[in-house]
Amino acid sequence: MRRNPSTVVVLAGQASEGLLAAVGRSMNVSLVRPEDSDGLEAAADALRRAAGFSSPYVLVAADPLDAVAAEWRAMWEPARVAGSSEAFELRAAEALAAWRADRFELPDYYLVLAEQAGPGTDAGPHPDFYLGPLRSVRPHRVAVVATAEPAAQTAGVLSELGSLRYGRWWPSLDEIFRTARGFYPGALAESPAAGQATLLA
Repeated sequence: MRRNPSTVVVLAGQASEGLLAAVGRSMNVSLVRPEDSDGLEAAADALRRAAGFSSPYVLVAADPLDAVAAEWRAMWEPARVAGSSEAFELRAAEALAAWRADRFELPDYYLVLAEQAGPGTDAGPHPDFYLGPLRSVRPHRVAVVATAEPAAQTAGVLSELGSLRYGRWWPSLDEIFRTARGFYPGALAESPAAGQATLLA
C-alpha cells in the first residue's frame, strides 16, 4: 500500500484536453501527465511522480493497465479476432512483471469516464475492464463519471473526487487478472463474487 499525503486517482477513459486543463486549475487537485510517450513505462513513471505531490488529490492521466484493459475489452467484442486472449495474456504478463519489480503501484482510486450511448448507437453496455473485473474486486475504489459536455464533466470529476468512499486496499495484481480471466461482462460488478464465469466455457 502506498503511503503519502495525497489521494492518487488514475483517470481512465478518453479525457479531453479541456477537461484536463479545467481539473488542473482546481486548487485541491494536481494533474500529472505522462512525459514523452504513451505506454506502460510512461504511465508507471507518472504514478511514481504523483507520489511526490502534497495536494489533497493527484489526478494521473495515464494508467499502466491501459493496454491490459484494451485487450480485455477486445476479447468480448462481437468482431473478436482469433488470438485476442493471447494478446490479453501478453499485456497482463508485461504489467505483472513491472508491478512485481516495483515499477508502479496501483493508485488509491480509479475514476472512469464512462461512455454514454447517443442517438442511433447501440445502447447496450460495452465490456469494460475498469467497470467489470476491476470494480468487482474493490467496488469502493472505482468511481464513475458519465461523459457529457465539458463543464458538466469537469463538475462531475471534481464532485466524485470529493466523495470517494473508503474501502479495502487492492488485492494483488495477480488476483485482479485472475478475476478478469473469469469475469463475464454481462454480470453486475457489485461484489467480488459477481460475474464469475469462464472464458473457456
